Amino acid sequence: MCNEVITQFADGVAVITINRPDARNAIDRAVAEGIAAAMDELDNRQDLKAGIIIGAGDVFCAGMDLKAFLRDERPFVPGRGFAGLVEAPPRKPLIAAVEGYAVAGGFELVLAGDLVVAAEDARFGLPEVRRGLVAAGGGLLRLPRRVPYHVAMELALTGGFMTAERAYALGLVNRLVPPGGALAEARRLAAAIAGNGPLAVHVTKQVIAESGDWPADVAFERQRELTAAVFASRDAVEGARAFAEKRPPVWTGE
Repeated sequence: MCNEVITQFADGVAVITINRPDARNAIDRAVAEGIAAAMDELDNRQDLKAGIIIGAGDVFCAGMDLKAFLRDERPFVPGRGFAGLVEAPPRKPLIAAVEGYAVAGGFELVLAGDLVVAAEDARFGLPEVRRGLVAAGGGLLRLPRRVPYHVAMELALTGGFMTAERAYALGLVNRLVPPGGALAEARRLAAAIAGNGPLAVHVTKQVIAESGDWPADVAFERQRELTAAVFASRDAVEGARAFAEKRPPVWTGE
């Protein structure tokens, strides 16, 4: 890991912190590589069940570092894209814990995740057009799937901002918390995920993430192809046995 990205592991959860508060946690090449390494570790370690991504200080992320951009530095990682994340999110659930602004590439990091906890004073936006740029880090692809079409168009074409309360009302934010409380609430959400069967969580995310493009006449068959191994797993037996015996399950991931 690098100094620009700090990763902590505890209780089955990886907390990935973008650590450039003096630069509003803007993404440069070092940050992109650090996030990519953290995503690889999250996916590859059996003891990790979920991840949380946050920004140091009072800003989540201001997007691509434009000063680095002017130096011809591009914050992309082969195979994972911008910020080491947007083109290949982790297989395990990723929660964005947002304090302050999550704009441009920072908003695209949020959209690449699976759940969002936001402080009440957080702000979201895709202001790239104001700089003659395009939100090509997944913002234009994912935002219309998360909010109504016209809302997505207004944000993308005007470069304006959305309040956390508006994002919560539209379903873009899962949990709304007082300022300073995003990480603690994200930890509670991650703990709830981490307590479940890891195979079931993995396949559940996969089905939800991929099924939007499945034709209706093959959707259940494709789902069966993914879920069959879960129903045949030792964890499925353990879950049923633990329920019958009125005790917490002991998952093995098998």
